[in-house]
Amino acid sequence: MAQEAKVIFTLTFKEASELKDGINLKRNKEDGKCYIIYKDKEMLRACKNQCKHQGGLFIKDIEDINRRTVRCTKHYWKLDVATMKYVNPPDSFHQEELVVEMDESGGIQLIELSPPDPWLSDPRTPEELQFGEVQINYLTHACTELKLGSKRMLFDPWLTGPAFSRGWWLLHEPPENCLETLCRADLIYISHLHADHLSYPTLKILSEKRPDIPVFVGNTSRPVFWYLDRSGVNLTNINVVPFGVWQEVDEHLRFMILMDGVHPEMDTCIIVDYKGHMILNTVDCTQPNGGILPRNVDVMMSDFAGGAAGFPMTFTGGKYTEEWKANFIKTERRKLLNYKAQLVKSLQPRVYCPFAGYFVEAHPSDRYIMETNLKNNPEELNKLINKLEPSITTWTPKPGAVLDLARILKDPADSKAIINPPPSTKLYKDSWEFDLYLAEINSAIDSQIFQHKEWIIFYYNWAGFREYNLVIRMIETDDNFDPWPGGYDYYVDFLDLSFPHERPAREHSYEEIKNRVGVIRHVVKHGILWDDLYIGFQNRLSRDPDIYHHQFWNHFQTNLPLTSPDWDLFLDQMNVDPEK
Repeated sequence: MAQEAKVIFTLTFKEASELKDGINLKRNKEDGKCYIIYKDKEMLRACKNQCKHQGGLFIKDIEDINRRTVRCTKHYWKLDVATMKYVNPPDSFHQEELVVEMDESGGIQLIELSPPDPWLSDPRTPEELQFGEVQINYLTHACTELKLGSKRMLFDPWLTGPAFSRGWWLLHEPPENCLETLCRADLIYISHLHADHLSYPTLKILSEKRPDIPVFVGNTSRPVFWYLDRSGVNLTNINVVPFGVWQEVDEHLRFMILMDGVHPEMDTCIIVDYKGHMILNTVDCTQPNGGILPRNVDVMMSDFAGGAAGFPMTFTGGKYTEEWKANFIKTERRKLLNYKAQLVKSLQPRVYCPFAGYFVEAHPSDRYIMETNLKNNPEELNKLINKLEPSITTWTPKPGAVLDLARILKDPADSKAIINPPPSTKLYKDSWEFDLYLAEINSAIDSQIFQHKEWIIFYYNWAGFREYNLVIRMIETDDNFDPWPGGYDYYVDFLDLSFPHERPAREHSYEEIKNRVGVIRHVVKHGILWDDLYIGFQNRLSRDPDIYHHQFWNHFQTNLPLTSPDWDLFLDQMNVDPEK
């Protein structure tokens, strides 16, 4: 039976904004069930108001001055809601969390995953492994090959070209035989639709040699391969699988895809089970499986870097001074580092491997981003984990390094447990094919579409976002974010989806967005999600007031139509022959 996600409690925008820091006890008026919501500056966490011991109701613990502990009225057990751990008695239970998700109106939904821990279905007793039977071969960024007996499984192949239009480039030089490794895989898992995991330039090479290779993705509401038909990639064996169900590969190998608690519409992670030995790869998930994960797995892998979005580097005006940005980035890096370390400590894997963070803003026009967008160091993260929990073996992989699971489980000090590439191996890239990929992107600039200003109305009507009190000003620019000569500079009023010549007189929220002309026209022409602009650092933004408009960005980053704008119809309306 597939894992399901069910909304069990909802707070309106007003009710959500009234949540106090610390513990909030809430009751559903419809069914009488009670919930606990914990709030602080960094997060929202929630659970059912029901003690795991014998089902007693929690109340606030008057002895707790930090406002993070509740006390069971039945046997006086105490739960720290900030960590979801029982502190009295200590080391007893973990409380099962609910997923906290913001809805389109800015309210909050509490979502229950059922079952919360589907990997416990049909458990297997670990069998003894032979040396060389299970190997992890790290390639680059999030791309890793698993040798599992006679099968080879590959994660998230990004081995060539940029990601997010022209914003991200590979930091590492992949091993020379990486494309051969890709093409010999028995199956491929792609975690989500972001271009550093779903790399169409890489998949195009794969499809030319192995179009029928089995590719597996989770059943997200935004299909991972929504753009496949327009990509020029001919993959013919894509398998969309339900969450929380074991997928049997052979008698020894199976895997299970799980959803992310914060972004269930698009993000996933995976558990691989070979002869009862489990490898957990949480990839980019913010809250994998709603925070409920298997403990004591043999290997845990996760991202580590941070800096994978435009905020705050691409924001200008107001508080966004260079000093403010530097302090914010430093603080967020430290938070992420501590969060990852505490998560690893709580899950107690035998081996932990930070990966999925080796990208660089390599193009010369993005030098400011590269210098500002400092990222975490995986060795620093592993050092912190070793300090918190010395029993966990940590591995900072280099491209081409291979970990032998049987050896490292038997003796972490075994010199043959991890084989690194030769010392002379080139690990970091010093050149990228800028001209090739930028020419492809910039070819949209001279498209017939943009010779007619009516494209603006046509595009935003296709996008379908409206009835929201936000006005944006979109400005086409050159690489330095100066106005593009002859480029478009226009307003969109999303309250009634009109296109005024200036800001309306009424009270409204406002954003000014400057976009590099090649990228914005490429995005518009192909109906691509705005991640290419925002995550790819290809725009500059200012806001008045300085608030995040979740509905707006969620729509343009996730919910745009699955089919591209019908530009042939548009040109026909303009009385233009699209063939000319």
